[in-house]
Amino acid sequence: MVSNKIKEIWAAGKPVINGWCSIGNPFVAEIMAGQGYDSVTVDMQHGALDYSDLLPMLQAMKGSGPALMARVPWRDPAQIMKALDAGAMGIICPMINSRAEAEEFVSYLRYPPLGQRSFGPTRAGFAMPGYSVAVNDEVLAWAMIETADGMANLAEIAETPGLDGIYVGPSDLTLGTQNGRLAPALDRQEPEMIALIKEIAQVSRDKGVKCCLHCLTPEYAAQAIAWGYDMVTVGADARFLAAAASASVQTWRELTGN
Repeated sequence: MVSNKIKEIWAAGKPVINGWCSIGNPFVAEIMAGQGYDSVTVDMQHGALDYSDLLPMLQAMKGSGPALMARVPWRDPAQIMKALDAGAMGIICPMINSRAEAEEFVSYLRYPPLGQRSFGPTRAGFAMPGYSVAVNDEVLAWAMIETADGMANLAEIAETPGLDGIYVGPSDLTLGTQNGRLAPALDRQEPEMIALIKEIAQVSRDKGVKCCLHCLTPEYAAQAIAWGYDMVTVGADARFLAAAASASVQTWRELTGN
């Protein structure tokens, strides 16, 4: 039977650190997967990639051992089912604003009678021995809360049968709730944003689902765990590349005066 490493870590009472891939390249994905993350997510929404990139990226990461997930572009059954067939063990879906949308999303992840996923795990069926309808119990459904409507309906969304967790993207959450008063960014320090982030963690606990916060730095991610988050995403491949390159250039200019 196929198992989900994320669930195994939670069963041991530990939090999960998630890596993030937005560069559509198997080599970059392979490097990310080898750094010790518990899970790695391929970003099909804002990442520079599509399904033809996703599949070889999942292939490249399989040997390193993290649980593999995908953030899909939208609540689209075709995208969701193809990502699962490629081997993703969790799906993060953006802009879930109501219980009805959450129910629709969850139905795409599960085979009947729990959902309406079509059976045909083209890669997963070969690459993951024992892959069957029993995977219903292992795949994770993450609903992103990013808008004022999502916050207003948070409790009802979290109660959706089959929904495993709430995923928080602070940039869109800021845009969606602050009426343009604050610029989008990660690692929010404003009291009103911290209050919303903490509220999501509390409601998730109360409703019996997990919660994940997308973070920029490991320091902020550690704080999120203290707030009650079960999983944190820290940085991303593109950010790491840009930060390391920028730091190298800046050090050279300081040393040479050029």
